[in-house]
Amino acid sequence: MKKEMKQTEIGWIPENWEVKKLGDVGEVVAGLTYSPSDVSTSGTLVLRSSNIKDGRLDYNDNVYVKMELLDRVRVCANDILICARNGSRQLIGKCALITKDIEGEAFGAFMSIYRSSQNPFIFQAFSSSLIQRQIQNNLGATINQITNKDLKNFLIALPPPSEQQLITEALSDTDAWIEGLENMLHKKRLIKQGAMQVLLRPKDGWKVKKLGEVATLKARIGWQGLTTAEYKTSGEARLVTGTEFHAGTVHWDECHYVDFKRYQQDANIQLRQYDILVTKDGTIGKVAFIDEVEVPTTLNSGIFVIRPINNSFIPRFMSYILLSDVFKDFLSKLAAGSTISHLYQKDFVHFEFALPEIDEQINTSNVLSNIDAEISALETKLTKARRIKQGMMQQLLTGQIRLLNKTENSQAETLQRAIA
Repeated sequence: MKKEMKQTEIGWIPENWEVKKLGDVGEVVAGLTYSPSDVSTSGTLVLRSSNIKDGRLDYNDNVYVKMELLDRVRVCANDILICARNGSRQLIGKCALITKDIEGEAFGAFMSIYRSSQNPFIFQAFSSSLIQRQIQNNLGATINQITNKDLKNFLIALPPPSEQQLITEALSDTDAWIEGLENMLHKKRLIKQGAMQVLLRPKDGWKVKKLGEVATLKARIGWQGLTTAEYKTSGEARLVTGTEFHAGTVHWDECHYVDFKRYQQDANIQLRQYDILVTKDGTIGKVAFIDEVEVPTTLNSGIFVIRPINNSFIPRFMSYILLSDVFKDFLSKLAAGSTISHLYQKDFVHFEFALPEIDEQINTSNVLSNIDAEISALETKLTKARRIKQGMMQQLLTGQIRLLNKTENSQAETLQRAIA
């Protein structure tokens, strides 16, 4: 390889590739400064950091202005929109490629536009570790931003135009396949949401119960509370704090560990299979269902563990009730216009809901669990696809793997086969 490669300031690259500063092959443009009085419900869309999600444009949080605009702050197709300043360092440098349908819209003061004839390729490079590492190295000590001067000085490895096109096509195909998976996942989640609304709607024969009538609620006693100094990266006893709750499950790989004596301290909060967990502090009302417990696991303060009294309900069915709008409405009424930061047991035991017979609870749980399994499989495939995309970028954008000839099968099809 090294006979065909050369050592440069950004590492080994192919002999016929060049190292260039972004400012040498394109221009960086600063965004629009506007005041609150310029903001309107219609007018010119001003693209901000919130309009970038997962490397693509997103329009769920828009701002419009009515004012005279210079052409300089209007976007063009294939511009790279870059977050140049943000309160979170992790968001600096996130970017999206401007599409033709929003040409002429504007971009805000905390954003920058990079404009070049080679932008489709450079956009892929901008999302790679090569440029993202330069961004993190250039962040200010006190202000989370990269300046236009910084952007112009960032280094990039440029292959010949024909190879740029092949690399861009390969990575764009992969992006399209990942986007397809994301769309499938979104649709599947909507299907689950609709199924829950239908299946959990009270019907004839369902009985209204209060949580305190059919379940026990336990939590870590105040004086037993753990401090972050006790959190460990490994050990015999795992700890759940609530921050690991995602979409009704616990992401175990995010959990810390504690001394085993802390696990033994309270048998009431030693986790069991089919436990239901609900956060009662901070972000209240987050729910997680425990499918299985592989290692001894305990709870920190701030979490209720809910268990049925005398098999009064199917735990998984109850977890879906707590994930539904019924529980959200209960919390909303409990807040009564104020911001509550704690869910008290004296209030929680009065949560009312309707329960069908056990057989119907089982059938409903099975239907929703099957949808959850499909969602989980899609999430796994999407995670793997994103990881492979990162590997492809690392290999292709440094010339470690060359795409010198087109093949009959697209890179997206190759990626699908690899993941399958």
